[in-house]
Amino acid sequence: MADLSVRPAAPADAEAVARVQLATWRAAYADVLPPEALELDAGAVAAAWEQAVTSPPSPRHRLLVAVDGGEVVGLAASEPGEEGGELTELLVEPRWGRRGHGSRLLAATVDLWREDGVERAVTWVFEQDAVLAGFLESAGWGPETVGRTAVVGSRTVRQRRWHTALG
Repeated sequence: MADLSVRPAAPADAEAVARVQLATWRAAYADVLPPEALELDAGAVAAAWEQAVTSPPSPRHRLLVAVDGGEVVGLAASEPGEEGGELTELLVEPRWGRRGHGSRLLAATVDLWREDGVERAVTWVFEQDAVLAGFLESAGWGPETVGRTAVVGSRTVRQRRWHTALG
């Protein structure tokens, strides 16, 4: 049986987290994000994740990793938000998809929010991301009418906010 777990990221995980992020973005968001966002330098991305782990802005800024057989295969990043907790990234490398890693990451994040007394959580989803939207809906999250537009490099992207009650 494979070793499947979720744990807080360590500084040594930064390169693997960057690999997961870039591979997932390239597979899932090739039609959403501009080429410059998909061609980020892996070393620079790893350095940013290492900084996030070693010097988070607060104790409630967290990075969790999903591990399968000793390999980092997914990540969940969260932080305090204006309305409770905010899930800023939930990514599972495509070759490791549909094995429960996303569900384990989300459940562990929710457990931490509950420990912190958070009653509501939000996240932002690209309007074209039907996979993440479907996953969140199956986990009890719902879309809101609130949306936002951001300029990412050479493209304008639209996102919709999703929420869930944790109480």
